[in-house]
Amino acid sequence: MKITPDLAGPLNKILAGASEFTQRGRLGDATKMLRHLLDGGVKPHARPRDGVAAPQGARFLTRSFTNEAGSRSYKLFVPASYRGRPAPLLVMLHGCSQTPDDFAAGTRMNQIAEQQGFLVAYPAQSAAANMQKCWNWFETAHQRRDAGEPAVIAGVTRDIMRAWAVDARRVYIAGLSAGGALAAIMGQAYPDIYAAVGVHSGLACGAARDMPSAFAAMQHGRAGRPATARGVPTIVFHGDNDKTVHPRNGDAVIAQAADAHLTRIEDGTSPCGRRFRRTVHIGTDGKVSAEYWVVHGAGHAWSGGSAAGTFTDASGPDASHEMIRFFMQFALEG
Repeated sequence: MKITPDLAGPLNKILAGASEFTQRGRLGDATKMLRHLLDGGVKPHARPRDGVAAPQGARFLTRSFTNEAGSRSYKLFVPASYRGRPAPLLVMLHGCSQTPDDFAAGTRMNQIAEQQGFLVAYPAQSAAANMQKCWNWFETAHQRRDAGEPAVIAGVTRDIMRAWAVDARRVYIAGLSAGGALAAIMGQAYPDIYAAVGVHSGLACGAARDMPSAFAAMQHGRAGRPATARGVPTIVFHGDNDKTVHPRNGDAVIAQAADAHLTRIEDGTSPCGRRFRRTVHIGTDGKVSAEYWVVHGAGHAWSGGSAAGTFTDASGPDASHEMIRFFMQFALEG
């Protein structure tokens, strides 16, 4: 039996609520949730050792941040080419059971940052906040501006922007699974901070309000609430064989984010033979508003990732490079 990387995260919440389901005559619902936890998902690769080697002259620093909403540690990659001149910043939100080192290794994002000269931050969810280190995207307390985990992530972002020379017009956020769901929330809550968003195998902002609705959204797909910040450019990757987060959730993220006046569809095959469909959404202003990559046959894993990290699929198109290409088209006005 294997625990899925996303719904497994709130396992403690399901167990704690088992008596409530029993009292309401809904023990079967709780049992189905637990069965989904134990039987679904993608088997992770062996967990890498803590610590990701930085190229000569680069730094991979451990920091922490605290505000009224909470405290989190984070890691910050500073490329060797950084000389104190304003550089773009990417915030990366890991999936359930992952760590910043694991996520950095699996996505290879530090290597791209070294090549292209941007900073990368990896906030770490704490076991105290969620037993399986999942971001609590499914709770309403963590779905709005200046509250809960969104306030902490925004605080980490601003903390880095104060301490380092960051191009404030070119700050981006991306995540996998639970991290992807929180990235979608961050784009809606803080369009004044993040110029573009990347959601890999995640869900739309407001797709759930509690544990039962989270299970329903993950199993069947669910639309998010009406967008408050439509126009934040968004790139989505989702495998159409994802058994943990239904692919319809990728559609919901795009529906919430994209100004879909026109679409351009391209079919392709990765160098390793994985087929995909890329849909480019173009707004009424003639500019790209979103990209949606459906990776055929792929499960719940970072497309094109490295086996050095968990929940990766090396055969797919390279989500890391494609996200960076997409992000660097966009900058906040002003």
